[in-house]
Amino acid sequence: MRRIEHPQIELQIAPMIDVCFLLLFFYILTSKPVKQEADMSMTLPGTVSQDQALEIPDEQRVAIQDNGQVILNDLPLDQPQSKELPSLLSTLTRFKESCKANKTDAMVTIDVSDNAVHQRVVDVLNVCAQAGISGVTFAGATEDAE
Repeated sequence: MRRIEHPQIELQIAPMIDVCFLLLFFYILTSKPVKQEADMSMTLPGTVSQDQALEIPDEQRVAIQDNGQVILNDLPLDQPQSKELPSLLSTLTRFKESCKANKTDAMVTIDVSDNAVHQRVVDVLNVCAQAGISGVTFAGATEDAE
């Protein structure tokens, strides 16, 4: 068998290096520099007092259930055994401050269940007094439509 000699293939490296440098320059020139992270200044909402009083009455509804659970606008607060009602006190205090900033009257309507203990009503009235709310009313009995 006779061997066939193949001519030696030479790889020319100079044009390949030129192409690599051209690609490198292209990517360097077209890339954008990375921006460093910076603190974004923003203002959070706060309380702003108004010059004129709003005519919209602001009212919160406190319901007292049979077991002593206090519910403020459909949100149960504190435990039924809690006498001081700290969550209700902090919420009503913030409500009073908001009404003062908006120059409106803070009003609370108490809806008492028929079988609720009288002491629980006194506890809620004490919390209203501690929060500085004097506009307290009681919800009237509702009659079922027949």
